[in-house]
Amino acid sequence: MARSRVPSPQTLTVLRALAGDPARWRYGYELVTETELKAGSLYPILVRLADRGLLDAMWEESPPRGRPPRHLYRLTQAGIDASASAAAAASAASGASAARRARGQPVTPPPRRVPRRVVPAPQPDGA
Repeated sequence: MARSRVPSPQTLTVLRALAGDPARWRYGYELVTETELKAGSLYPILVRLADRGLLDAMWEESPPRGRPPRHLYRLTQAGIDASASAAAAASAASGASAARRARGQPVTPPPRRVPRRVVPAPQPDGA
């Protein structure tokens, strides 16, 4: 059974970056600089997207001499569709936030009040 989970903001950032030119092969460092995500966040996202069939992934065929081959990524048709639906959902969500703001309603719930812990004052010795 396939899980349908809302993509994380980081995953949406990666999908948006790749959707800018979906037919172009992109390498990880290029995406790190464009998305400003840390490599430790980006690469697991790329692996998950590839495992779900949203990305094509391959090794660079002819790297320049002295440099190892890069892993390249691009959106599949399913990835293009997922990116478009995620963008539409994000747009609808931001529209709903704007509507709440226009009506004077809070966009986010108010912070939860945490009761303060009362610490008894130390008693003098010999009292």
